[in-house]
Amino acid sequence: MKHSIPHDLSMELARKATRRAFQSYAERFSDFKPTADWVDENTARISFSAKGLTLNGGIELKPTEALLDLDVPFVMRPFKKKALKVIEEEMRDWITRAKNGELDGDEEE
Repeated sequence: MKHSIPHDLSMELARKATRRAFQSYAERFSDFKPTADWVDENTARISFSAKGLTLNGGIELKPTEALLDLDVPFVMRPFKKKALKVIEEEMRDWITRAKNGELDGDEEE
């Protein structure tokens, strides 16, 4: 099941905000070894490690939303809700920053 994070940004700003959000998340939660492998300009494979297990998933950017999906082993299901919540909060923060013009000077990564 995909988790939707709505946005009203241009695709360019949505990409910048998403990349910055994941970068910030990776710095704040480095113990979980988050990685994002951008397979194209709007799709990334992501992973996190927790309690000796790796959670894999993806982010797909659409014109009005970012779709987040995590494949979580059964024993880690309680972690899924928390992970989605934290990622969504980070995304919303960077979407707001993008709307406020704070990313206008950023180069596309």
